[in-house]
Amino acid sequence: MSIDKPKVIAQLNRILECELAGVVRYTHYSMMIFGYSRIPIVSWFREEATESLAHAQQAGEMVTRLGGHPSLAIGPLLETHQHDIGQILRETLQAEHTALAFYTELLSLVAGKSVALEEYARGLIQQEEDHIDAIDKMLRKPGEVEMSKEARDLG
Repeated sequence: MSIDKPKVIAQLNRILECELAGVVRYTHYSMMIFGYSRIPIVSWFREEATESLAHAQQAGEMVTRLGGHPSLAIGPLLETHQHDIGQILRETLQAEHTALAFYTELLSLVAGKSVALEEYARGLIQQEEDHIDAIDKMLRKPGEVEMSKEARDLG
């Protein structure tokens, strides 16, 4: 069995656009953090922006590997204009779930058909799940061990 190149390329381009939106979103959020926890949270968002750029580059490289043309578009940017840390983290959680869905869809398109693309998708699924877990833990109040309501509602 071989992959459906047009479908896979289209999905990779959706991932590319989503990750480029992540670069913009995380950079923006890093500028909107205020309060006692600002320094570590700003650093975390800037690291996420750098990682999103790397993910976008990987997706683009996969597109060209398959003979496609990488998208120049940027995915949708959620902006509620509510800039408390909790709201920013909830927006981030939503974006991570969107990215997870894109990678999961890619995996369904390539599973059993391309080891390289399958491993790529699985690796990014793991990273997105790790991000969701980290954000969920940031949304919890100190001492809470249960998954946050926001993570439960999206999961």
